[in-house]
Amino acid sequence: MIIIAGYSRYKDGIERDAAVAAFADMVGRARQADGCVDMAISADALDPERSNLFECWRDKAAWDAWRKVAKAPRLKVRATENQVNLYQSDKAERL
Repeated sequence: MIIIAGYSRYKDGIERDAAVAAFADMVGRARQADGCVDMAISADALDPERSNLFECWRDKAAWDAWRKVAKAPRLKVRATENQVNLYQSDKAERL
């Protein structure tokens, strides 16, 4: 299982919201992609400059296939900070 998680920061809430909205189509397509367990890019509930990213993929092959067709939007705003990590796990437990 592949998990990509982290956050981006923007100058203000308006730029953050524009970035989150720009990714809506890509998130919808990812959720339909083979091997996508979940994907979300959302506004942080506490910090108006922060957006959160979460992706979970069945395996690296599925994630690699998605990356070839993802076509991220060209943003009109730029993040001031990105902190995103890839995690690999061979185990998942349902809670």
